[in-house]
Amino acid sequence: MIPRFHCPFPLAPGAQVDLPETAAHHALRVLRLKEGAPLILFDGRGGAWQAQIVGAGGTASKVRVSLQTYDPDDRESSLHITLAQALPSGDKMDWVVEKSVELGVTALQPVAAKRCVVKLSAERMARRVTHWNHIASAACEQCQRNRVPPVAPVLDLPQYLANVKGQNALRLLLTPEAGLALRELPQPSGPVIVMVGPEGGWEDNEVQAAQLAGFQPVRLGPRVLRTETAGAAMLAAMQAMWGDF
Repeated sequence: MIPRFHCPFPLAPGAQVDLPETAAHHALRVLRLKEGAPLILFDGRGGAWQAQIVGAGGTASKVRVSLQTYDPDDRESSLHITLAQALPSGDKMDWVVEKSVELGVTALQPVAAKRCVVKLSAERMARRVTHWNHIASAACEQCQRNRVPPVAPVLDLPQYLANVKGQNALRLLLTPEAGLALRELPQPSGPVIVMVGPEGGWEDNEVQAAQLAGFQPVRLGPRVLRTETAGAAMLAAMQAMWGDF
């Protein structure tokens, strides 16, 4: 399989560009690619380009982008799904981002709920968000998506609910106590927002606030899932029912 790399800057036919440092290291030191080796590059705006290493010295590789788009199929789902994930502990958010991208999520919004155990300074949280965007990029390299879903800066739950209140989207609040099951919903005709709670679940006033913002409580099945499992399971179920599986 030809290696794929994300270049976070616009690509154009005939251009010569330096691979980003991390990608260059992987190409030269891990894959041990030499001059003349083929690559596939994508810039996240759609489509991918055939490329070739024209210089493999030092820590950066020069690549020449071909004149034709290699793959105009972005492998995007017909569903436009935003996953609003309450911050889990440890490095579980890394897993959430990676698997959500593989399952076709359109965007990710980390949310700070009352029972979230992660308490970081603004600077450290900003570094986390940058890290999660790198994970999304790497996941696209692996699963052959050409559009990289953005991971937005963390918002407190009240801020996020205020932001989405006027959006034209089906808003679903995943909770095991909901009376309505996902399978009972009709196929959505527009964007969908799925909000997943923290370890320990939503507080009652958070559920009430979400409902006032237009979120509909829904359960996925009879079992209580971990927060890092719930979003991926929900995405897989929606893709199987309404999307591209």
